Amino acid sequence: MQYLGIPLAILGAVLMSVSAMLQHRGVARADAAGNGDGGEGLGLGSFLRLLKSKTWLSGTLLLGIAVACQLSALLFSPLVLVQPIGVISLVLTAIITAKQSGMPVGRRKALSITLCVTGVGGFVAVASSVAVDKEITEPQLIIVLCILAGLVALLGVLFAFVRRTKWRSLFYVVAGGVMYGFLVTLAKVVLARWQQGDYGWYFLACLAGVIISLLVGGYFVQTAYASSSADLVIAGLTVIDPLVAVTIGIVVLRETEGASLLVNILFVALGALAIVGVLLLQLSQSDDEVSAVRNHALGRGN
Repeated sequence: MQYLGIPLAILGAVLMSVSAMLQHRGVARADAAGNGDGGEGLGLGSFLRLLKSKTWLSGTLLLGIAVACQLSALLFSPLVLVQPIGVISLVLTAIITAKQSGMPVGRRKALSITLCVTGVGGFVAVASSVAVDKEITEPQLIIVLCILAGLVALLGVLFAFVRRTKWRSLFYVVAGGVMYGFLVTLAKVVLARWQQGDYGWYFLACLAGVIISLLVGGYFVQTAYASSSADLVIAGLTVIDPLVAVTIGIVVLRETEGASLLVNILFVALGALAIVGVLLLQLSQSDDEVSAVRNHALGRGN
């Protein structure tokens, strides 16, 4: 039965890639309609236009279906088998982006994607082999929520400084991935307490955390679509997101307590490998490529 999760995970990865292309197109058009370039952040007017964009709404719907496929895959297959399959969307998105921009996937980008796939796949595999699923205690929950509050404040400060630099696209991608990593952790708590019928203060606090993570993460992801190519955004969703979620489990929730020194070294090495892959992906993305992909989204000649 565990192999039933594989086609669901593959379908989810493909749909996530398609949704990325549609959302990228919708965001580019909404931003251009407001005479913006997406670099300094999307305004309220752009978001209102997104809500009227059939292309963006279609991409959002496909993204919801993709997430549902991935969650359903976990009902049949273990995380170690399902999570690495998600990076298929990164490979597929990179191929589509290359076709849209008219620029082939170069050696540097191919290397960066390989590092991302190897790093996140190995990281999740090692974590799944030693991790023990534990119920989150209330003190741990408070720590997670405090870290989330601190990160939201920090990202707000960094946004003011980074949005006018050449690293803004990478910042948006990392910020979105980090927020979605917290979203996964807090959503797990909300579902568990909902099943138990526990609707107390901690349930409400986690629900608020889920909403905040979704809104803040969603803002950065959509802004990233406006200022970069879709493959870099997908890298944040398929690499940074799981790394953050698993790291919370390791550091705060102590789900790998008792792991050997070798295992901890592997965690650091594989996580660093995946992060280096994202950095190289940013460095391999030229202004000409971003401009070509944006022109394609706007229906202009490259």
